[in-house]
Amino acid sequence: MEKKKHVLIIDDEPKIVEVIKAYLERDGWRTTIAYDGDTGLKYFQQDQPNLIILDLMLAGMPGEELCKRMRERSTVPIIMITSKSRENDRINGLYLGADDYIVKPFSPNELVARAHAVFRRAALYVDQGHGGKLSFNQGQLVFDHQKMKVIVKGKDANLTKTEFKILSAMSVAPEKVFTRADLLYHVQGYRFIGDPRLIDAHIKNIRHKVEDNPREAKVLVTVIGAGYKFGGSRDG
Repeated sequence: MEKKKHVLIIDDEPKIVEVIKAYLERDGWRTTIAYDGDTGLKYFQQDQPNLIILDLMLAGMPGEELCKRMRERSTVPIIMITSKSRENDRINGLYLGADDYIVKPFSPNELVARAHAVFRRAALYVDQGHGGKLSFNQGQLVFDHQKMKVIVKGKDANLTKTEFKILSAMSVAPEKVFTRADLLYHVQGYRFIGDPRLIDAHIKNIRHKVEDNPREAKVLVTVIGAGYKFGGSRDG
């Protein structure tokens, strides 16, 4: 029997939690509930869930801080849910390492669909032929697709799954210029409706993790007026 996918729901509003829980369990997920940030961190460390649904407005430890701490230890997919609807709030959520962001009030069916999409995207790189290692820049930059990791000068860059998918997609076609919409398609799996500049948050994060000097990027290069391209040179 296939093991149920496990989602950790961290939200301090019991009514919302019960609705999310009911819809996810009906869809086949196993759920764990935490009503505050400290408990959420504890369950995250104990249970190693496949997905986290995280509210930003939490008692105790704020959701932003909790997301940051989880990202320091894991690349588990994170969907943020919040009443904060401004563009800057969404961008900040992505800076912290969220894989998706949904604003309250939302449709429970949409949340379930997004949960599947995030989980599926995380699994595709392993399941559909991205199982080997690719080396660039004389071994200075190595992609381990099986583990979804990028090794920079022998050290794990600690990319999130979203960051890995962006950089990996670009590395396959080093001379191709990717628009923001192109990159969001690789991340979301569908054509994104909204401000494609949200991708810039991920680009900034990646540069700080893989570049010697993020202000003079050589791996993830800006093409002015067009988008970005991969600047690494493949070994072998």
